[in-house]
Amino acid sequence: MITISLPDGSKREFAEPISVHELACAIGPGLGAAALAGKVDGKLVDTAHLLRHDATVEIVTDRHPDALEVVRHSTAHLLAQAVQRLYPGTQVTIGPVIDNGFYYDFAGERPFTVEDLPAIEAEMARIAKEALPVTRSEKTREQAAQFFEGLGEHYKVEILRDIADDQPLSLYTQGEFTDLCRGPHVPNTGKLRAFKLMKVAGAYWRGNSDNAMLSRIYGTAWLNDKDLKAYLLQLEEAEKRDHRKIAKLLDLFHQQEEAPGMVFWHYKGWALWQAVEQYMRRVYRDSGYREVKAPQVLDVSLWQRSGHWQNYQENMFLTESEKRQYALKPMNCPGHIQIFKQGLRSYRELPIRYGEFGGCHRNEPSGALHGIMRVRAFTQDDGHVFCTEEQIADEVQAFHRQALKVYADFGFDNIAVKIALRPEAGKRLGSDEVWDKAEALLRSALSACGVTWEELPGEGAFYSPKIEYHLKDAIGREWQVGTMQVDYLMPERLGAEYIDEHSQRRSPVMLHRAIVGSLERFIGILIEHHAGYFPTWLAPVQAMLMNVTDAQADYVEAVRTALTREGFRVESDLRNEKIGYKIRENTLQRIPYLLVIGDREKEHGTVTVRSRAGDDLGTMTPAEFAARLREETAIG
Repeated sequence: MITISLPDGSKREFAEPISVHELACAIGPGLGAAALAGKVDGKLVDTAHLLRHDATVEIVTDRHPDALEVVRHSTAHLLAQAVQRLYPGTQVTIGPVIDNGFYYDFAGERPFTVEDLPAIEAEMARIAKEALPVTRSEKTREQAAQFFEGLGEHYKVEILRDIADDQPLSLYTQGEFTDLCRGPHVPNTGKLRAFKLMKVAGAYWRGNSDNAMLSRIYGTAWLNDKDLKAYLLQLEEAEKRDHRKIAKLLDLFHQQEEAPGMVFWHYKGWALWQAVEQYMRRVYRDSGYREVKAPQVLDVSLWQRSGHWQNYQENMFLTESEKRQYALKPMNCPGHIQIFKQGLRSYRELPIRYGEFGGCHRNEPSGALHGIMRVRAFTQDDGHVFCTEEQIADEVQAFHRQALKVYADFGFDNIAVKIALRPEAGKRLGSDEVWDKAEALLRSALSACGVTWEELPGEGAFYSPKIEYHLKDAIGREWQVGTMQVDYLMPERLGAEYIDEHSQRRSPVMLHRAIVGSLERFIGILIEHHAGYFPTWLAPVQAMLMNVTDAQADYVEAVRTALTREGFRVESDLRNEKIGYKIRENTLQRIPYLLVIGDREKEHGTVTVRSRAGDDLGTMTPAEFAARLREETAIG
């Protein structure tokens, strides 16, 4: 007798082995028709999978959280089959699931172009309508190699060489197409209804530039047309909000080939930067942090002792001087430990909180660089708290409250909290006991804050687990920004100590924290979230004064000077152009307020105020307008 436990707590008993599909039909005919896959004791399987032993089983339908992965994996095979139908002789290589979709790499007589995508997509739709059964079979490595060699699939044969002899191999077949794959897949191609091919790129076989260049076709797949259309609309909106386009329009920054992954900030962009930095500097001050500054370049021996050299060397920029090797710092933490170590510390001094707008350099691959979202030179709002174990909970809770306030001030109110847990053995420092303790402390602190969180196994730093703060922007995209990490290891490795209440030397716990993270990346997120329509306190130019004729130029400059002296970012447009033209031009610059000055305003010592939305806010004195600005910018 086989006992099957279901998610609702009920159990079903069967005298003989039963497939996942048969189980779904036994529960209800509608469920059988809706089944895409199964989940047996936590492992995804095909609906044809036979249940031979007692197990806990979930039926994966389009309402299941794993449904998209199965659909996208299956749609990648649909793409490969369509390509081989249209272009016989094309070899398939790998086709994984990625965020929001999938890709497949192909080797053929010629590289694919975007002009090929409509025909391939149409063929995919025809195959989907054929509702071809998707079946799984197993072969030994030798059998699989002979099979693919017979098909002329030389890349598949090369993949097989790297697979252990005793590893079972599964092949999936739909119609005339068969691929080596771990699965699972949908039961038939008719389950694949909502997909679109997005772009084509070149990709070296196995990421090695010494190997052949392949054609990579990217696609997206969803559970229904509604979700697909919503995603495509999001992409369209994201294209409009692209921070690089808005930066060019608003003259914020530029990048160029001579400094890959680095930023040339123009004066308006630097004004935005300073608005963010000075706000965060006040957060430091109000939260009891002492701002410090550590060197940019440190001897590699320090990075070896900290553990970064063993775990992060490939991402570090190196240099030499007088036969000594140095590295540009990729992180600020070792430098802060050196500051803490100067002088004998007492437990009475703890917690000690250091903050730094620390410039860091990381040698990111050129293919990973993306505007100011992913760069090689960046600045963090980096802070480190040296404390006792008993102080951790209070510090984490205080940080959590502060972080949520900061995000709200910048316009983000949809925040997801996650805990990134220990990496796999061999990729982390320290004992399981230390990791158990650190992870438990983070869970306890978040529980005390009354928040729920998601756990991310294997995604912690090599030296500590971390709380991550993920922001959802105006069009629904999620961005990971802030972190809080509990680190027992690095202070001990670098010799940080304090004297406890029993006059014993002890290593402090080090909390690594950042709220916005990389300022470059956070500003890129802000640009796209607000689409360049920054709240007044952040706007690079908060108001633009415009004269109707040259007769008001002197009054315009007097008002501008007065407002500037009060600390507002105000400019004047004195060009010899019609006022309607100047209003249109400055509206495109997304400036919060446009101030028009003609003869009447000059005579009465006033300004006529327009919002960037086009609303006429009436006539005000400069002092009244300054009061309005003061109220709106108080947050900053």
